[in-house]
Amino acid sequence: PAQDHKGDVVRVACCQQPLSFAGSWADYADHLAAQVAAAARSGAQVLLFAEYAGLSLASLCAPEERADVQRYLPAIQPWLPAYLDLHCALARAHGVYIVAGSVPLRLPDGRYRNRAWFCRPDGTHDYQDKLIMTRFEAEVWGIEPGREAKVFDTAHGRVAINICYDVEFPLIARLQAEAGARLILAASWTESLAGHHRVKVGCRARALENQCYVALAAIAGPSPWLAGCEVGIGADGVFAPPDRFFPPDGIVAESALDAPGWLYADLDFALLDAVRADGQVLSFRDWEHQHGITATVVPEGNWFVPALVAVVAGQTLAGASDAEVERDGDRRAQSG
Repeated sequence: PAQDHKGDVVRVACCQQPLSFAGSWADYADHLAAQVAAAARSGAQVLLFAEYAGLSLASLCAPEERADVQRYLPAIQPWLPAYLDLHCALARAHGVYIVAGSVPLRLPDGRYRNRAWFCRPDGTHDYQDKLIMTRFEAEVWGIEPGREAKVFDTAHGRVAINICYDVEFPLIARLQAEAGARLILAASWTESLAGHHRVKVGCRARALENQCYVALAAIAGPSPWLAGCEVGIGADGVFAPPDRFFPPDGIVAESALDAPGWLYADLDFALLDAVRADGQVLSFRDWEHQHGITATVVPEGNWFVPALVAVVAGQTLAGASDAEVERDGDRRAQSG
């Protein structure tokens, strides 16, 4: 029974929200502080904000900058040191881990990265850059990919971050899982139901393959005040392998589509150890069996394939006796 495997339990909180308009730094800081305080009061130990949630800083820019997709990225850069400091201060004040909403960060050489900072309870921080860019990021914003998939030690075990599109590519999470990550924190912003489902399917697949937890925080709701970012469609979720000890569909918790608020889930890492050791399947262990498999193209080079198609279509067997079918097969063999 599942209760025999109870161990270290961590409460994760995923923030589902629209891209909010602040108007002033003080208003922005107060709003974020209230969000973090609410999650901490509910017992959350790991807080996850969505991809590009940091673009709320564009509401501090001039209207003409917010109206131009090429202008507000450089315009928010002066606010980013205070943005990072605020998240680190809140993590320290509440004794929690916070994945800050990612932002387009300009590097010293002028290139941009989509960066999510990981803030610790002691006030220190690290970061994860997005590794695979969407078309909009690459073609419109000119954001370049990072090249390192990090894994972070925490008091609750190792965790990792996948930013939106990254979670749709299995080798990234696999590298992190093999390095010890048992919780993948996925942050997303999608503008259609199709995009939302791509990310959600990716999250569930990564949980299945790696027998780990995946938590998802999404931007959800309209933000008509910012050019190119007017729509967010998504829902938060927390996913596990669909196996013993877990829900049959692997969905631990799920928010309603486009409904703002915190989604909470209590994650027991001992259950992951149990399912990796004695699950109905052992997908984390069996991953290596894919290595060395080759793909072979089989041509349609004999009579059997069209004959089989004819059988399936009912063109050969319909109304035919066994003898007729046998004679037909003999004729095909002779002509082949």
